[in-house]
Order: sequence, then C-alpha cells, then structure tokens
Amino acid sequence: MDQIYIGVDVAKAWLDIFHPAHGAKRIENTPLSVRSFARGAAREGAWVIFEASGGYDRVLRDGLEAAQTSFSRVNPRQARDFARAMGVIGKTDRVDARMLATFGQRLQPTQTPPGSPTRQALLAQIVRRRQLVEMRKQEVTRLQQTTDCDSRSDIKSLIQLLERRIEKVETRIAEIIRSSPELAETDRRLRSVPGVGTIVAATLMAELPEIGTTDRRKIAALAGLAPIARDSGQRNGRRVIGGGRPTVRTVLYLAALHASRHSARFRAFRRKLQEAGKPVKAALTATARKLLSVLNSMVANGSNFQEVQAT
Repeated sequence: MDQIYIGVDVAKAWLDIFHPAHGAKRIENTPLSVRSFARGAAREGAWVIFEASGGYDRVLRDGLEAAQTSFSRVNPRQARDFARAMGVIGKTDRVDARMLATFGQRLQPTQTPPGSPTRQALLAQIVRRRQLVEMRKQEVTRLQQTTDCDSRSDIKSLIQLLERRIEKVETRIAEIIRSSPELAETDRRLRSVPGVGTIVAATLMAELPEIGTTDRRKIAALAGLAPIARDSGQRNGRRVIGGGRPTVRTVLYLAALHASRHSARFRAFRRKLQEAGKPVKAALTATARKLLSVLNSMVANGSNFQEVQAT
C-alpha cells in the first residue's frame, strides 16, 4: 500500500489541508480541531507535510505528536523551490497545501523527530531572549538619535528594564539546562570550545537538535553554512551560503569570530584562508562551518574539545 501524504498550509487562524483522496478542506488552527485531524490521520496511517512557520505551527505539531502521527516539518524555501520546479507560480493557501502533499509523495522527506518538553521550553526562552535583545538594540539606537532630556530619561529606564528581563531569561535558560542531564552534558561539551558560551550552546541545542546525529555536510546545510555551487557551462561561479536556519548561522558566525581569536586551532585555520587570499567575511564563514563540524563530531563521539598548537 502506498504511503498517503497530506499537505497542510499553516496560517495564524486556520489550516488548509489537502488529502490526495478527499481533496481540500479548511479547519481552525485550534487544539480541538487539530487533535481531531491528527487522530484521523493517525488512524489512516497518513504522513503530514507542513512548513515551519514561526510559532503558528506549534498547535499542529503538538497535536500530531500527541496522536503519534508521522510528519515532516520542512523548510519553506525548500518547499517553494520545489513548487517552482513543478511549474507552480501562483501562491494561495490551498495551492500550497496541495503542493506540500505532492512534495511529500515525490521526495519522501525524513520524519521530524518529536521535540522533548525540555528542549521546547529551552527554545521558547532562547526565542524570548532574542526578542528582548532586539528590543534593547532598538532602544539604544533611539537613545543615540535624540537629545531631548525627557525622552532620553524614558529610553534609559526602558533599557534598564530590558536588561533585567534579559538577565531573568538567561537565568531561566541555565535552570532548564541544569534540569536535564542530557542537556547539561551537551552544554558542558559544547562550551569546552573557546568562543562557545552559554547562549551559543543553548541556541544550538534548542534550534539545531540534529547536532551530533548526522554528518558534517548535512549539519552544515541545516545551519545554512554549506557552500552552494553556481556553475554554468564553463563558468565556475562563486560559492555562496544560504537557506538553513538563520539564527543558528548567526550565532555560529559570532562564535567563530571569538574562536579564531582565542583558539590556536581555529586561529590557524582562519589565518591560512586569509593568507591564501580569502576575504575576511568568507574566511569567517568557513571558520564557522569548521567550528560546526568540530562541535557536531564532539557531540556524536561524546568527546571534549582538543586544542592543537598553531602552525
């Protein structure tokens, strides 16, 4: 019997569902409606395909996990590239749901592993910290743009409030990690690398749970650090990075910057690239990819970081 793939397009208030045998329908994006849909899909042995869509797909994912329904949460860019390859130019919720069902049937993506409650709690705090840091950044910019005394006083008080909230969230992040022996051990291992601090380690554990479970090429692609070829005929285009998970790529880039200053191993790697003519940004990107490869191997092998002498 062929596997049935159901495509689901996620919106804030509703889900558009396409079943290859029953056609299209729309349901509310609420726990009650989603649980009913998930139980039906589980009874049928169907596989659900949907795009990662910020927080809007949380209810759907929770419902599918509770019903033990197989599902794949796919990268929106990958799904859109597939649609273009199929000649689908238009974009509506129902078209997207149908295309996701076809995506599943043609490509048969791997099943998305269930997320543990602890990792979900960690992810929520990492996201909240990122939001607060961005708010603080905006207020600091506003402070630099005004000379009005009352406005500056108000902005400074808000910055102080945001800093206290950030500290509170960071304390909660540390508590969550300590509460899980698995996370605590991975955290200790990751932070054995110079340049990888608590927030970098926590972000990798929350937003890149595949670390240590796949090879270096796949983990680089997931993080958006894999070089993409742009060759045509006799033309060899410049390799660029793209796709993947932008927040993971950003923290790895910053970690690579620190690692290349404080670790002989990564300092030598970056220096060698720059001496060969690589621009600074390209050398740092390659260092970030090298750093991720090392971290991935450490988690997979259960080993700590081993420094080497610079050459």
